[in-house]
Amino acid sequence: MKLIEVSQAFATDEQCLAYLEASRWPDGVRCTVCGAKEVSKITRKVTRKTENKRAQIYQCLEKSCNSQFSATNGTIFHDSHLPLNKWFMAIALLVDAKKSMSALQLSRHLKCNYRTAWYLAHRIREAMVDGEGPKFEGIVEVDETYIGGRQRGQKGKLKNKDVVLGIRERGGPLRLVHVQDNKAGTLYDVVEKHVSKDAQAIMTDENPAYNFRMTQFRNVRHGRIQHKSKVYVKGDVHTNTVESAFSLLKRGLIGSFHQVSIKHLQRYLNEFGYRFNRREDADLFEQTVSRMCAGKALPYAKLTEENAFTPFVRPS
Repeated sequence: MKLIEVSQAFATDEQCLAYLEASRWPDGVRCTVCGAKEVSKITRKVTRKTENKRAQIYQCLEKSCNSQFSATNGTIFHDSHLPLNKWFMAIALLVDAKKSMSALQLSRHLKCNYRTAWYLAHRIREAMVDGEGPKFEGIVEVDETYIGGRQRGQKGKLKNKDVVLGIRERGGPLRLVHVQDNKAGTLYDVVEKHVSKDAQAIMTDENPAYNFRMTQFRNVRHGRIQHKSKVYVKGDVHTNTVESAFSLLKRGLIGSFHQVSIKHLQRYLNEFGYRFNRREDADLFEQTVSRMCAGKALPYAKLTEENAFTPFVRPS
């Protein structure tokens, strides 16, 4: 669903609530507290004083419960004062923006303040976490890239930068992981987590950290491409497909955001990976809304706490 279709189909709070209800309860509304099917619908007139309240709520008729709830209870939309049509517009903008969209640009489109747009975008990203999924078994490309401040030369390469490891199965999905460092043990632990020991092949560059001779991948064909020798493809040995994803990621970080908080870097990686893996899906908007209905609310305090998100750390 494209932006113009979203603006037409979800112009009012009632239309948005009806869509959420159908998505969340395809077999009929149930109480979010006790699960009872016996509920009554309450439609209330929204005035200027109550414009932040839902126009449609439900009353559970179970005597032991008697709770009131709406279609947003227990979801990422819960307890939001932002109108649902602005939520839907924000989702449509983020899932369709190839290089993402900054909170400042989002605030201009939605006519809301920057803090609201920033919080809104991170709650949408919370629904873009794919989880581990099955391990890759085909030809897998592995490479690392560095995100952070500008510096000259290779000496002290990680002084101002953080490491992102990209793993992509050719013809399959991409996974981007913010890791603590670029040591061989740390990189191997991430590869072991996402790649099957029965994979067809693993393709890397000449980085000595990618040494699988004494690991469970010792019997997997390992192709190395010598970038320092200006060689980028040799037969089927290359890392071009994972590097194309890195290129899109960096253009987004530099061109759209200009800078991002390292604390939230993994959330941005989740967003880029989620959208990249579904770039051919026509129903990406619907998929994302469905995930947000199934997801839990993300309080602002939790999002801004000291260790809201930490990079992958090698197990001790």
